[in-house]
Amino acid sequence: MTNHHPIVPSPEQVDQWFNDAVQLNSTPKYYIATQAAQWGSDQELEACCEWVSQFNYDDYSYQERLRAARRRPKPPSLKEQAKAELDRLIALIPAEGALAMAEPIRRALEALDD
Repeated sequence: MTNHHPIVPSPEQVDQWFNDAVQLNSTPKYYIATQAAQWGSDQELEACCEWVSQFNYDDYSYQERLRAARRRPKPPSLKEQAKAELDRLIALIPAEGALAMAEPIRRALEALDD
């Protein structure tokens, strides 16, 4: 019997997570633990989707329903939220020039990383 679990990230993946944590000024052990948990759950979900796909019929896709049930869309980033609010503000203020005034803000938002 082996103690090696089939869902284990590669050393290269762990190194990448460590480098990402350092770049983000995050505590590496917590960042790596979070990334590893997400990565492992993604691997398990894909294995389950592959297994359940054998029960698909006609155009009914069990794996897509399983994936949709287990993964919710990520909430919008702060940048995406700000852009949406800027669009709402422009729509609320029909004053002439409002769009031109908002353009530098939009360009600044576009320049930010997600």
